[in-house]
Amino acid sequence: MSSQNSTGKKTYHKRASGAAFQTAEAHSAPHDLKLYGSCFCPFVQRVWISLEFKKLSYQYYEVDPYAKPKDLLEVNPRGFVPALRHGDWSCHESSVLMEYLEEIADRGPHLLPEDPKQRAFSRLWTDHINRHILPAFYRYLQCTDIEKQPQLAKDLSDQINKLTEAADKEGPFFLGNEISFVDVQLAPWMLRMRRVLTVYRGWPEPDKSSRWGRWVYAIEDAPCVKATTSENELYVDSYERYAENRPNTSQVQKAINEGGGLP
Repeated sequence: MSSQNSTGKKTYHKRASGAAFQTAEAHSAPHDLKLYGSCFCPFVQRVWISLEFKKLSYQYYEVDPYAKPKDLLEVNPRGFVPALRHGDWSCHESSVLMEYLEEIADRGPHLLPEDPKQRAFSRLWTDHINRHILPAFYRYLQCTDIEKQPQLAKDLSDQINKLTEAADKEGPFFLGNEISFVDVQLAPWMLRMRRVLTVYRGWPEPDKSSRWGRWVYAIEDAPCVKATTSENELYVDSYERYAENRPNTSQVQKAINEGGGLP
């Protein structure tokens, strides 16, 4: 069901839908490992995908970061998601939490490769995603000047091409035939390119025969991604605020509008 505010504008959803709702319900019981998340947030989805990939036992706890409830502030004084509580310890920031999950999951699959050089390579291109691709995504989405949008679309495409050129030639994932750290870092925005940028900015569907297209569709089909993805309406509604560049949409929006990177 579409979510609207008092002015009739679409706004962010406060509950997951589809497969993500089912996953949240399956992990609603109290647990020592607790993810504080918001269903619309791509940074949360990074950590959530990691938890599902590793098949760890955990609790998913939906919070409204704009309301900044007390229990969230106890875990992250800034009131941002994702945040993680593990016993009496807590931490935040999506990339940091993904690394933490790598450290505590002694058994089972890992997202970072064993080879130190490949680990460094993965961290290098993770940095590219966070420094270049994500700011370009938000600059394009938040731009309401039609004349400027084509150049911003090109800027985003150029940054994606740099990453794709560094990826394994066969793929379909970044390092080859198995999903890994870099894939999960970018996966939430891959989904939102198709569900948000296509709707609001006319972003083209990827060519399935291209290296980028094979990567996108492999991400879409990955079980750990599917399990944390809501129905399309949630993303269309939740990101109208960004597409209209409404005031006070988020700290990310504010940082991008001020010419900076991610906060």
